Amino acid sequence: MKPYRRPVPNTWWLERRPYFLFIVRELTSVFVAAYSVFLLLVIYKLGQGPEAYEGVIELLRSPVLIILHLIVLAFAVYHSITWFNLTPKILVLLVGEVRIPPLLIAGAHYFAWLVLSALVAWVILRA
Repeated sequence: MKPYRRPVPNTWWLERRPYFLFIVRELTSVFVAAYSVFLLLVIYKLGQGPEAYEGVIELLRSPVLIILHLIVLAFAVYHSITWFNLTPKILVLLVGEVRIPPLLIAGAHYFAWLVLSALVAWVILRA
């Protein structure tokens, strides 16, 4: 005899806000991964010579791709923020027997993100 299993609707994640935010966070990783593949294809095309380079530059200037970049940026920022906020729950650091405060762990990640973003911006804007 099979045990009874309550049927779960496909929209279970819409019933509570934390479930919804969890699913949105997971979906953002799909967009970030797809964008990474897109960037690899752009790099590949750039290695094919000046004509391919000009074609890629024209493609990147199109309004559709600019909007796509903004959407993916929003997803990447949301994904990063939720991940950094989750990190102190996963990463428990002890100094002796004293636990490092979760705010310090998350703060260190945000600080590293800020420093690396500033470094990347400096390199790009300097070129």
